[in-house]
Amino acid sequence: MAAIAGIIGINGDDLGDTTDQVEAMLGLMRHRGPDNMVVRTLPDGRGALGAIEINLTPERTSCAAVTRSPYIVFDGELFNERVEGQSDIYLFQQYYETHGKGCFTHLEGSYSCAIVEADEVILARDQVGARPVFYGSKQGAIYFSTEMKGLVDHIRSDIAELPPGYIYSTRDGLKEFPPFVPDIPEVGNDLNSAADTLRELVIEAVRTRMNGLNAVSLSGGLDSSIVAVIAKQFNPDLLLFTATIDSAPGPDLENAKLMAEFLGMEHHIYRITDSDISDFIPEMIWYLESFDEDCISGIISNYYVSRMAKPYTDAILVGEGADELFGGYRMVLKSPNVKSDEHREQLARKLVEIAYNTALRRLDRGWMANAVVYQTPYLDLKVVAFSQKIPMNWKIYGEKQVEKYILREAFRDMLPEKIANREKLRFAMGVGTDDVMDDLISKMVHPEEISKRPNTAYGLPFASFKEIYYYDEFLRLFPPAYEKQTIRWDPFK
Repeated sequence: MAAIAGIIGINGDDLGDTTDQVEAMLGLMRHRGPDNMVVRTLPDGRGALGAIEINLTPERTSCAAVTRSPYIVFDGELFNERVEGQSDIYLFQQYYETHGKGCFTHLEGSYSCAIVEADEVILARDQVGARPVFYGSKQGAIYFSTEMKGLVDHIRSDIAELPPGYIYSTRDGLKEFPPFVPDIPEVGNDLNSAADTLRELVIEAVRTRMNGLNAVSLSGGLDSSIVAVIAKQFNPDLLLFTATIDSAPGPDLENAKLMAEFLGMEHHIYRITDSDISDFIPEMIWYLESFDEDCISGIISNYYVSRMAKPYTDAILVGEGADELFGGYRMVLKSPNVKSDEHREQLARKLVEIAYNTALRRLDRGWMANAVVYQTPYLDLKVVAFSQKIPMNWKIYGEKQVEKYILREAFRDMLPEKIANREKLRFAMGVGTDDVMDDLISKMVHPEEISKRPNTAYGLPFASFKEIYYYDEFLRLFPPAYEKQTIRWDPFK
């Protein structure tokens, strides 16, 4: 449960021994899985594939089934029913051997994977897409890797990220698969009844992800506070972890302290210094693999919370996903640029569609940079499916346009009033990152530089002078064509 990689001949060609190359690819991602590395050379000489792992239990975590064909490497977890003691990889293998490529429609979970058959290589990614996989081909071989950096020594131009809910096959190309459709209640016409159903679904999503887990990332916002208050029901001895900017602490810290006191839990706080940020920028871009300024601001807190939490835990609950599903991100959905209710609906759908390359990318890279597995209850497929049935006017509600209204109402009685009523702030605003980043980068790139360099080499307009600095760092680390994998989080930039 960390990262996968491989080099496989597409037409059955003998590639020779590629074990060292696959080990090097995995080595570039070793931060994701420092505990084990498994690399398998295929017996017919078609190449090699492998995985790196985090041990989440006293027993070894298994991410690879590579002793016989079909050879499988798997990053993620499944929530389907299984026989006692069956691991995710062998549950997946069972589904694949039963249903073939149709298995993905039956799988409930968060994953990316690769399957090597005698005449085909298959890559797949679940329909939400928190766990990434990139691929490219040259000289009769396909190369794949959880992160782009695993491909930098092999594919310099034409790489692609597999979209969520898709299969890529060396035989059939890129195809969307029919998604897993969970059994959920209808929303109905009563907001309060729908809020009760949402409450039940979120509580169950947290419960299924506990499994010995002992930590919550507590930003101080509504979403993570709800996760923490639910998790306490299943483990009253949870640890809470929060990060703040030391020179400009935002309102999130005050609210996180309030919530920790309300819960009566042990609370760890990391105060991010200006030097933490300035010294970390090249590494930040290396881990994130993007130069979008909003994603960069967002990864800072994730990285430092995960670094603080790592000595205590290898897995943590997070509140990511609720903003996309329930009408958060007021700077987008309540912007003066929103022209109509239909336009707002379009923007909300767009935020969900690109989340795998924006909010979920910074989540994945920030936590896995320190080998801490993130658990995302709001991205549970039942919660996601139910959220898509909820009308927008129950998400952004009334004359005051209260965002995430139905989520607030679902858990209002479980939260302090200040938390239940607080307005959503963009993550970087809440922890105080934005102002610090403006000040730091202005010392390295003059704000007027953007008038001289308005665009990247491939024509993407810079959103601010800060992105010029991030982009130059990006080009120092990655081939120029990799910039095409950077997606804007804010649709108005």
